[in-house]
Amino acid sequence: MFDKILVANRGEIALRVIRAAREMGIASVAVHSTADADAMHVRMADESVCIGPPSSTESYLSIPAIIAACEITGAQAIHPGYGFLSENANFVQIVEDHGLTFIGPTAQHIRIMGDKITAKDTMKELGVPCVPGSEGGVADLAEAKRIGEEVGYPVIVKATAGGGGRGMKVAQTAADMESAFQTARAEGKAAFGNPEVYIEKYLTTPRHIEIQVFGDGKGGAVHLGERDCSLQRRHQKVFEEAPGPTITPEERASIGKICADAIARINYTGAGTIEFLYENGEFYFIEMNTRLQVEHPVTEAIFGVDLVREQIRVAEGLPMSFGQDDLKINGHAIEVRINAEKLPEFAPRPGKITQFHAPGGLGVRMDSALYDGYTIPPYYDSLIGKLIVHGPDRPAALARLNRALGELIVDGVDTTVPLFHALLQEPDIQAGSYNIHWLETWLETNLRG
Repeated sequence: MFDKILVANRGEIALRVIRAAREMGIASVAVHSTADADAMHVRMADESVCIGPPSSTESYLSIPAIIAACEITGAQAIHPGYGFLSENANFVQIVEDHGLTFIGPTAQHIRIMGDKITAKDTMKELGVPCVPGSEGGVADLAEAKRIGEEVGYPVIVKATAGGGGRGMKVAQTAADMESAFQTARAEGKAAFGNPEVYIEKYLTTPRHIEIQVFGDGKGGAVHLGERDCSLQRRHQKVFEEAPGPTITPEERASIGKICADAIARINYTGAGTIEFLYENGEFYFIEMNTRLQVEHPVTEAIFGVDLVREQIRVAEGLPMSFGQDDLKINGHAIEVRINAEKLPEFAPRPGKITQFHAPGGLGVRMDSALYDGYTIPPYYDSLIGKLIVHGPDRPAALARLNRALGELIVDGVDTTVPLFHALLQEPDIQAGSYNIHWLETWLETNLRG
């Protein structure tokens, strides 16, 4: 059993891990930049270590500083949360080389799934359905045009090392290919240092469905159903729910088994999410995230499990505390991401919180690191909280979300709360009738028009 865990992250996810560790009787170490000296995760941890100045590259992304913090405090394991170093295979290897435990998958699995082409090839071999497209990287514009004709327009050109919506361009027709190809390559090189791109069929009205999986690293694995994350702005999720309102029990069982079997065959360790585009009853693999997802609480709500606790247990070499037959869906859960941003342009608005009140009551969970008087620094992601609700069914969850949003108080900065108040009045949201393009279209009409 670990005696002490270092949490290599900040904000609400660092608090999430610290809380799970405390319930397990494990001491926690928070790391922080100078800008986060007064952050809640620093206050809540048993120990804290300053690892650098405000810049992420000199603090939360500084591998030597994080390893040094482990050595100073005697932490035996590192939980990466999400973002920062959570999917950095080199970091995982260094952690292991220093005799420490990384709470997550192996460096090999992170490396495989971190390269979009290798990930797609691997999933094909494991029997996971994939989007039609190029077999690998596309060498030049001539090859790109040939593949576009073979697959059929529209197609999307994606940076191999891309993520977060960067390095992705749609070519609606052959005439668009040159611009899409060159722009995606340029963005890939600028953002990730890798200009390689690949091409996939562009689905016109898909939903974004992701399957939560969990492996014990020894050939055992389960799936915990799906999450629908189709409400997105610039490829960034803002509203997630489980189970998906359009997924049938038969579809869930089928795609879930395919995903669980796939990660079992590669002896995957810990939590992972296999993401799909879903259209006309078909699933098409797009990527696998080898970490805990921002939206993991909705899965925890409907299955009654603690995914972070399970990550820690499996990293310790213990068996999973549940099997597939133990996992039964109970009700419906929804999460909305609260950002410190000003509408309608979604411009970041860091600043001092003059008043914060989290909603409560049955079926309401608020994951946030805010407190009265806290100053949101301008150096990091604008996510300041996640409001999660759980009810016996989807209408009850929507009603609970509406009530909880009305109770939430965040004064001193602009937030995206008004967006969710407006969305909940929309018939399409109430009916669950939306796809990955719905929110962008709605924003153009309702916020920017």
